[in-house]
Amino acid sequence: MTVALDRSRRAAARRRYLPMQILLGFLVVYFLIPFWWVIVNSSKTAAGLFGGGSALWFADVVDYVGNFSQLFTFQDGIYLRWLGNSALYAFVGGLGATVLAVAAGYGFAKYRFAGRQLSFAILLGSVMVPTTALVIPTFILFAELGITNTIWAVILPTLLNPFGVYLMHVYARDAVPDELLDAGRVDGASEFRIFVQVALPMLRPAIVTVLLLSIVASWNNYFLPLAMLSDNRLFPVTVGIGLWQGIASANNAGGTSLWSIIILGSLVSVIPLVIAFLTLQRYWQGGLSIGSLK
Repeated sequence: MTVALDRSRRAAARRRYLPMQILLGFLVVYFLIPFWWVIVNSSKTAAGLFGGGSALWFADVVDYVGNFSQLFTFQDGIYLRWLGNSALYAFVGGLGATVLAVAAGYGFAKYRFAGRQLSFAILLGSVMVPTTALVIPTFILFAELGITNTIWAVILPTLLNPFGVYLMHVYARDAVPDELLDAGRVDGASEFRIFVQVALPMLRPAIVTVLLLSIVASWNNYFLPLAMLSDNRLFPVTVGIGLWQGIASANNAGGTSLWSIIILGSLVSVIPLVIAFLTLQRYWQGGLSIGSLK
């Protein structure tokens, strides 16, 4: 009787969750199709791309090696330089944004000072401002300072991450007990030592989450470097591929079809982000889930 009752409950549970499982399956397919398209078409030559075959399956000739060779040798291998620029902007900008977000979020959560509520309200309001709306004013400011067309014109704006500050504030408020900080103060520890040795280890999931989000935002940044930079040797990979796309659309590549290396370059550019998410997923998933429950 008990076994039959358990089977009935499990069957009812499967029927209850079936619509959600179908929806999730549809979303998985929906999000994987573009990635599959890039994997397939990055293997094709120009003839394979425009020969009329299926866009979601391989052509008769699979030429990853040739496309890789052309990708890293075209225009004296400038694609590798663009990858290096993207890594520099993402690492320095993401790390700097994380350090500032951790310090500011911890300060808002654990200290009481004049203007704290007003400052935090302004911070929350700035989360709602799209970053693209700030690009032109930032360009005018940097032009007056004479730092446009330099790496700092890309790195400095990415150091500001209001959402990261908010996430750190929410996490630090509940993950770091005030009693533990007070115990450190009674023992004579300085505020900096309490922050480094007591608070930071507890904030690790949120730190990794903010770091990953900041790095991804910097890596995928397109409009800011497009407006700030004019030297193609300083371009990140996003703007560089956009430059190649413009050349290919105008047929100005001197008889060379660039579409194969544009697609392959797009595929190569997302591999570092995929590796970062897979290796650090146990940290950032915990940080996101805890932050969402507060």
